[in-house]
Formats: sequence, C-alpha cells, structure tokens
Amino acid sequence: MLTQQTLDKLYDMKLPAMAEAFTQQLGQPDLGELSFEDRFAMLVDRQWTFKEDRRMTRLLRIAKLKDSACIENIDFRTPRSLDKSLVIRLSASDWIKKAQNAIILGPTGVGKTYLACAIANCACRNGYSAMYKRAPRLYQEIAIARADGSYPKLMNKLSKIKVLIIDDFCITPMSDPERRDLLEVRRSPINLFHHHRHPGSG
Repeated sequence: MLTQQTLDKLYDMKLPAMAEAFTQQLGQPDLGELSFEDRFAMLVDRQWTFKEDRRMTRLLRIAKLKDSACIENIDFRTPRSLDKSLVIRLSASDWIKKAQNAIILGPTGVGKTYLACAIANCACRNGYSAMYKRAPRLYQEIAIARADGSYPKLMNKLSKIKVLIIDDFCITPMSDPERRDLLEVRRSPINLFHHHRHPGSG
C-alpha cells in the first residue's frame, strides 16, 4: 500500500521516469545489495535522462531543421575543403556562449545546408535553442508581422533563439526593407548562423 502511494506521489509530481525506475527496482531483488544512496542515485539518473531527452526533442521540434543531419555522419573524406577541426569546434557550441556568428561559404551542392543543420543539431543536444529559416521566408514573415501588428511578438520569439540559421543568404541583392529587417534581427540577443551561397552559383 505504501509503495503504491509513493508511486502515485511520484506521478503527481510529474516524475514518471523515476516512478518507472522505482517499479523496476522492486522487481529486481539483487539491487537490494546496493546501498540506499546508490539505488536513489539510479532513480535520479533515470529521471534526469528522461527530462534531458524530452528537452532535446522539444528543441529539435522547434528548430525545424531542413535536414536530419548530425556531425557524426559528415563525410570528411569527400574533397570539399572542410576543416574537420573547425567543424568539431563549432559542434562544441563554445561560439554560441561567446555570441559569435558563423558564415558558411561555398558553391551549390557541397552540403552547406547539411553542415549548418548538423551544427544546429549539436547546439540542440548541448541545450541551446535553434531555428532554421530560408532568407526569403524570414523576410516575408517579418514583413507580414509589420503589417498585421505582430512584429513585437515575432521579434520576441526570435530573441529566444540562440542559433538562427539563415539559408540562401544573399543569393540575390537585398532590398532596403530587408536590410533594415535583418538589422533588427541582429539587434536581438541571438546568434546568427549565416548560410551563404555565392550569387550566381545556381
């Protein structure tokens, strides 16, 4: 009876992983040889892992990355002039802590979008929020927000994003309104990940 009450309280406190781990421990008599501290640590570890997994899933859902990319799957053997050590440093997300920008340059088809999304994926795994936007779409959303009065709400949303990927950046000349809009985005406390293709590269 006391065990069920404990489980009910764990679920009421929104600690489902800890409750499940507790139930599993009850069914494993061998764990009785462990100290209370060790068994309790196992319960806490299960709940912490559950919470971190949910957080990462939420961050990846918000990011809406174009590619399901990850650093581990990047092929550095293909001759694309990729600096492996630089990519690894970017995947560590220290540049985000320092509020630095990253710019990827290169011709069409070398995998810039994949690389940008892979680094953003690492950012999410490291606990940072990210978002993928094509430049034309971003400018369109800002223009619509200015027109319908939702501009402050949009800027507030962008201000909470730590890594903003801007794909297809500067493939065509920017208009004056687009320059001003980009300046406003840059004034928000976020990091910009500029994904750039050379004009005329296709």
